Amino acid sequence: MAQVTAAMVKELRQITDAPMMECKKALVEADGDIEKAIDVLRVNGLAKAVKKAGRDTNEGTIGAYISEDGTVGALIEVSCETDFVATNAKFKSFVTSLAQVVAENDPADIDALMACTLDGATVEDAIKESIFVIGENQKVVRFKRVVAENGVLSCYIHHDGKHADIVVFELNNAETGANETFKTFAHDVAMQVIASDPISARREDIPEETIEHEREIYRAQAADSGRPEKFWDGIVNGRLKKFFQERALTEQAFVKDGNVTVGELAANISKEVGDDIKIVSFVRFNFGEE
Repeated sequence: MAQVTAAMVKELRQITDAPMMECKKALVEADGDIEKAIDVLRVNGLAKAVKKAGRDTNEGTIGAYISEDGTVGALIEVSCETDFVATNAKFKSFVTSLAQVVAENDPADIDALMACTLDGATVEDAIKESIFVIGENQKVVRFKRVVAENGVLSCYIHHDGKHADIVVFELNNAETGANETFKTFAHDVAMQVIASDPISARREDIPEETIEHEREIYRAQAADSGRPEKFWDGIVNGRLKKFFQERALTEQAFVKDGNVTVGELAANISKEVGDDIKIVSFVRFNFGEE
């Protein structure tokens, strides 16, 4: 039997793009013959992953993961070819496992993520294996790791898998993170981020250039309104106030009770659980939107 060398395995992998261990097995079965080994991989379906990897990926899902202690999490967007696979439980579970890899390894970019380990294989090989098993091309589009420095995280994934977010909460007492009242509140806030599409958690975190852009538009509208110039500042300030109420999370009306803002609700829950809860920030992914 011919000796199978690392160079032979590497060459076969470059030709077929099949997982390293499968290339080695195929070469052993083919007695070191590269051409026969390619046929072995084709018979097993592994070499087809190369062709599948060239297909368009216009569907997909967003996965989320938060560590058991609630302090580290990640969102990841992975594309595939069809909505049928995007909603497949096996595919969604795989995407969640990729989000966990991001949270636990903090890769700098997609290339670094590909080199991380998942269940004893590299993420790159794990994705190729998933392509083979599921039968569609899959690509990591983007990801974001999130850390709560002095608090916990909460996440929400919309039922269609196309919208997801992670919200960062600051707490004075670590025990609050396990409080059921707080957890319900945190989940509701995460859901609000998807439902109401805020720009930032707080007014002061909205970029100044965004505020100035809105102010210029409102001033132009005031000038076109026919009202005397002495009223323009009042018009501009009134519309800016409405803008903050619509786009700053803590100033939005709570989706489950329009009589209270999210910020007011946070204050009420703080009193109830005996802590000072602050909504610090959030990361939101909408599928297909950079």
